[in-house]
Amino acid sequence: MLAILSFLGGGYVSFGYIAYLKVVSGIPPEWGGLANLLGAAVFPICLICILIGGGELATGNMMLMALGKFSKKVSLPKLVRNWVIVSLGNLVGAVTMAFFLGHYVGLAEGVSAAKTIAIAEAKVHMDFGRAFISAIACNWMVCMGIWFYFGAKQTSGRILAMWFPVMTFVLIGLQHFVANMFIIPAGIWAGANVTWGQFFFNMILVFLGNVTGGAAFVGASYLFAYKHLLKDDYSI
Repeated sequence: MLAILSFLGGGYVSFGYIAYLKVVSGIPPEWGGLANLLGAAVFPICLICILIGGGELATGNMMLMALGKFSKKVSLPKLVRNWVIVSLGNLVGAVTMAFFLGHYVGLAEGVSAAKTIAIAEAKVHMDFGRAFISAIACNWMVCMGIWFYFGAKQTSGRILAMWFPVMTFVLIGLQHFVANMFIIPAGIWAGANVTWGQFFFNMILVFLGNVTGGAAFVGASYLFAYKHLLKDDYSI
């Protein structure tokens, strides 16, 4: 079940990225930042599908499983198993979407090709330090959206709460582990000057940054800040 939901999670992120590409590619360049704003506004559909419809997302689990580990409710082997299975499932789902919808159907090519290629090349050509910091900031925002989701009670409130943090990371152009699983392969098939070796190196680098952003900047930070509200035997 975890593998299936992970595949779906990778697929949903891909739908969000395809929607982004269709929006920004259809807007005249002279509109400037408005194109990215409108494109970023449609991307959060992916997290809505995952959290409300059902799916597993590696970047969200980086925070959630870390919370379990910090509170001694999840063992390290279970954490590693979850991260590995979900990451691989997301990868298969995203790459499948990149090939069949992005390349075969052509949704990431044609009028969208220039944007697809530009994003893919920018992701892999960013140097180590900047990519790592970008990945930290990215999952900080993503996990804040998930944190807000669990704080809301109604479906409409949950959608609104998660929308803006996710929209923000897309608007800024930060490095997201699962989103890169779609856009970089899509860029390769569209003709980007990117190798598969560069793609997998980017995966490792962004994974580490996203883990830091989700587990430390959100999970550990809020657990430490609010530990006085928990049981006396709580420790971190």
